[in-house]
Amino acid sequence: MLKYMSGEDVGELQPWPFTGEASNYKVTHGTPVASGRIDDSGPTWRIGIWRCTVGTFDCNEPGDELQTILSGRVRIVRADGSVHEFGPGDSVFTYLGERVTWDVLEDVTKVFFGRNPNGF
Repeated sequence: MLKYMSGEDVGELQPWPFTGEASNYKVTHGTPVASGRIDDSGPTWRIGIWRCTVGTFDCNEPGDELQTILSGRVRIVRADGSVHEFGPGDSVFTYLGERVTWDVLEDVTKVFFGRNPNGF
C-alpha cells in the first residue's frame, strides 16, 4: 500500500528540471523549481509525488493523469481559456496531450497517477 496524506512529510524528492530534450514544460513566468519521485510504475503507468515552487509554466501533458493536491495552491488554465483553482484535497484529471498552463500560486505538492498507452 502507498499512503499519501496532506500535512505529512513526503520524504526525499529528486530534481525534475523544466529543461532538456524530454521536457514537456516551458516556463513563462518566474523561476519555478520542480522535484519528484516515482513510487511505482509499469510499462504504461506510474504513480508518485511532485512538488513545485511558485511560478508559471505551459505543459503538454505526457499522459492521462489524476492528480490530488496535498499542499499549496495552483491555478490551471486550459486551452479553451477556462480557469480552475485547486488546493489541498482537490483533484484534477488531465488528458494525454492536453495543453494547460500551471500557475503555481503557493509551493505545491501533489500525488499523481499517470497512464500513457504508448509508455512514458
